[in-house]
Amino acid sequence: MRSSPLSILLDESKRALLFLLLSGAALLVSFLFPGALPIDPAWLSILLCGIPILKEAAEGLFTRFDIKADLLVSLALIASVLIGEIFAAGEVAFIMQIGSLLEERTVAKARAGIEKLVHLTPRTARRILDGSEEILPAEEVRIGDHLRVLPGETIPVDGTILSGASAVNQAVMTGESLPVDKGPGDPVSSGTVNQFGSFDMVATRVGEDSSIQRMVRLVQSADAGKAKIVGLADRWATWIVVIALTAAALTWALTGQAIRAVTILVVFCPCALVLATPTAIMAAIGNATRHGFLVREGDALERLSTVTRVAFDKTGTLTRGTLSVAAVHPLDDACSEEVLYALCARAECRSEHPLGKAVVQGWMARGNSLPMPPAAFEMVLGQGVRATVDGQEILAGNQLLLEGAGCVLPPHLLSEAHAMQQTGCTVIYVASGQTVLGFLALSDTLRPDAADTISRLRQAGSTPVLLTGDHAEAAHAIAAQLGITEVHAGCLPEDKLRQIRAYQSSGQPVCMVGDGINDAPALKTALVGIAMGGVGSDLAVEAADIALVNDAIHELHHLLRLSRRMMRTIRWNLVLSMTLNFVAIALAIHGDLSPVVGALVHNAGSVLVILNSSLLLPWHGTDQ
Repeated sequence: MRSSPLSILLDESKRALLFLLLSGAALLVSFLFPGALPIDPAWLSILLCGIPILKEAAEGLFTRFDIKADLLVSLALIASVLIGEIFAAGEVAFIMQIGSLLEERTVAKARAGIEKLVHLTPRTARRILDGSEEILPAEEVRIGDHLRVLPGETIPVDGTILSGASAVNQAVMTGESLPVDKGPGDPVSSGTVNQFGSFDMVATRVGEDSSIQRMVRLVQSADAGKAKIVGLADRWATWIVVIALTAAALTWALTGQAIRAVTILVVFCPCALVLATPTAIMAAIGNATRHGFLVREGDALERLSTVTRVAFDKTGTLTRGTLSVAAVHPLDDACSEEVLYALCARAECRSEHPLGKAVVQGWMARGNSLPMPPAAFEMVLGQGVRATVDGQEILAGNQLLLEGAGCVLPPHLLSEAHAMQQTGCTVIYVASGQTVLGFLALSDTLRPDAADTISRLRQAGSTPVLLTGDHAEAAHAIAAQLGITEVHAGCLPEDKLRQIRAYQSSGQPVCMVGDGINDAPALKTALVGIAMGGVGSDLAVEAADIALVNDAIHELHHLLRLSRRMMRTIRWNLVLSMTLNFVAIALAIHGDLSPVVGALVHNAGSVLVILNSSLLLPWHGTDQ
């Protein structure tokens, strides 16, 4: 649908862009056809772009007693108009507004990127009313409403299960890779995923407490902001104004030519300095976006360039958060590994539980066909499955299931199973009738690019650290596979927080990479927080500075080097802009530049800064 002229004028960003386009066209006509019109078209640029600058400078000076770069620009505008250099005044106002628009676009770009993450939580819910089911927006759910959640759906609000049973994937909240069995009376949280089976629930926390509302607040609070170095022109403004006014006054006093003084004010306008940082940040954010990163905080890339340690959560970050069969342990020679695995796979063939699916997938990954389904099948909530395979009853589940069926688990088998559990594995015991056959051990799987990511980060000069809530044995087993030597296991959220604070208080800036709500405090406290946007929770993304949408952690190395490259670009931009300014000032003092030519010279500096920053867009890390 086309925008009406009124809607464009009411929209601040559209209005600013329209004014900028009109000002640019007016300046072009003024430059190409001087004197062709009764009134110099450059006046349009002064009115549309200059008045906001004058207003901002006046507010800063008289209400906050704050001297900013806008003040010098305002002086140059007024002085140029007073001596009749209308084009120079319009050109300065135009360039300064380009810099302001670029900064606003940086913020808008980051906010638009965060909006793409709203798919992490559903926008709708299924309400049961008078026996019928209706779909309504999640924000319209009220406390006490009865809702129905189908298999594969994300739970829209916090509540308590009334009827039905399922397993709920709570990895994004607790960091657990194994779904939790839920039944009547159990609480469920918004943002977690119903794995299989439908259930009815009563809503207990809605509105501002719901996941969808937290995500809305995330979008509203998304603010790329200014990098610390973005305000450099403003921080130097006092000295810039003093030097510019002093040079202009001395030149006027010694030469008696006001035009030289005005030219000094024009060329001293920090247009290129203002553009130096936002252009580089925008280009770097554009580069990062193509590599799967959404930069939420504008100064995040600047901070990232200084980190010396990269701390990782384990489940869902370095690992997939999905289980696979790690070992098959028959009780004795009476049942081989192959037979034990086959019986378990057939018993679990009709299971919708992630453990059962992992067993079947593992069996097929060995080159076997899909197991024959059992003649009879029953899922025992929270314990396992009971199935009839080739006329015999097969039990596959936890210790409680087998003991409830009268099976006696030998001490040495329990000892072996306990040892596997200590390394982070989940155990499925298998029995035929009351005869125990052995167990299968399932464990989380590493991301295929995890080891290479750790190696590349170390090569880039950052020390990888593992912060996990897992047992020490499981944490060290994963760390050994990845080559991580610094491990902190058994960490609760407050422990991760404490460890990051300890690093940073000792002068070791930390970047934290995590995915769950339990990682949110650490993500917020670290100098830079990076959330796994694809599998991560909304609160983790909200707490982080950067979201990795596709969870391709091998791109972290590129992001780290990109941040350092961006800072080098910014420094070169600053050197280039200041050098050009001082050369132009010397020429203006000598009388070799007029205000119009001076405006064009410092305009050329702005173009060079933009071109230098644009080199960050296609940069792919071939240089250090």
